[in-house]
Amino acid sequence: MDHNDRTKRTPMGRSVSEPPGRIDRRTFLARGAAVAGVAASAGLAPGANEQGLAGQPWERVYGAAFTGYGQPSRFELPVVRHFLRPYGDLAPGTGAALTPIESLEGIITPSSLHNVRSHSGTPDIDPKQHQLLLHGLVARPLEFSMEALWRYPMTTRTYFIECSGNSLRALLPQPAQIPAGAIHGNISCSEWTGVPLRMLLDEAGLLPQAKWLLAEGADSAHMSRSIPLAKTLDDAMIALFQNGERLRPEQGYPVRLLLPGWEGNMSVKWLRRLKATEGPTHTKDETSKYTDPLPDGRALQFTFEMGVKSVITRPSSTMTLPRPGFYEISGIAWSGAGRIRRVEVSADGGATWVDAALTGEERAKCLVRFRLPWEWTGHAAVLQSRATDEKGRVQPPRKEWIAQFAPDIKFHNNSIVSWAVGADGSVKNVYV
Repeated sequence: MDHNDRTKRTPMGRSVSEPPGRIDRRTFLARGAAVAGVAASAGLAPGANEQGLAGQPWERVYGAAFTGYGQPSRFELPVVRHFLRPYGDLAPGTGAALTPIESLEGIITPSSLHNVRSHSGTPDIDPKQHQLLLHGLVARPLEFSMEALWRYPMTTRTYFIECSGNSLRALLPQPAQIPAGAIHGNISCSEWTGVPLRMLLDEAGLLPQAKWLLAEGADSAHMSRSIPLAKTLDDAMIALFQNGERLRPEQGYPVRLLLPGWEGNMSVKWLRRLKATEGPTHTKDETSKYTDPLPDGRALQFTFEMGVKSVITRPSSTMTLPRPGFYEISGIAWSGAGRIRRVEVSADGGATWVDAALTGEERAKCLVRFRLPWEWTGHAAVLQSRATDEKGRVQPPRKEWIAQFAPDIKFHNNSIVSWAVGADGSVKNVYV
């Protein structure tokens, strides 16, 4: 099939043996309400009346007191991040904590569930002692206290952050039967508030020969990356707040760099210095890692922008559909190049596609939530999503993406994700 063919549109849920018929959103809601009404009537006990509506224990006791910092319900305690710790207990803070995207809704990730990538754990930084140095090829080297940064005019934007190693587990020889977040959850989206980096660079006075910046963190690994000056003068931010509150320590407290749409480790956390340079510094973090090996033995370096991508989060791997009937396919899409303009969904492994409804597509470099009604007939199906961004870039099939690289490719996997729904309702991760 030509995956660029955008004209073919057929009903969702097609099965070789029994097509379920066309479903649109209005039909889905109308028929879904009727089914819900029947179910509710069937569950009504004989002789039930309004006196039985206040029969639960929590309706007869005084509720809990206020707390200084709110917490989720105890019934939501299973909703936690998935850990990737390559060195186990030897280095418990090295690796990644992946967002449970299969358990979330909307486009904003709760701060407590935001993905984390760390090379040497989370430092405990006193904001009264921390300084941000701006030096190198500038007319006036500057050093900022956190109190000084708080006094600058700030801006607020909503952006995603994705580790370039996201979906690494989707490159294993055999499909891993683990939740969607454990495979594709090194992605999150927050509202960020801080100082435009351009403002600080203008104050320091960049010299004409300055073309790059070196950004370095205050963690023990001194995570550092080279950044083209054009990006720092565009939408880069010195972030101080996340989702309305001060940055969490694992998100770079008290200050981090934010480079919207670019690979996550370039948004250096615990930022301690920015050095203006003539060329890239070629640090250990951009030479030993984060390059893309090619079949001819060469490797791509400085693949900064994250590709157009989507993943269905419900239903997804390890879930079970309890019975045939009406469901909503839902997921997230994003692009480092700008706005998402279209997400298509297939229930037959990419043979046919249908446009999904989008929420948040007006925001650039931000997660978009897509939804599509689907009637599962009880027959096998393969669910996929395919995103297109405002530059016309289309999320590639897995085989097509893999063919571009050497077998040991690890980064920038933005290929189409496939979930197989079995006749028993079980949902599994598959390669198509």
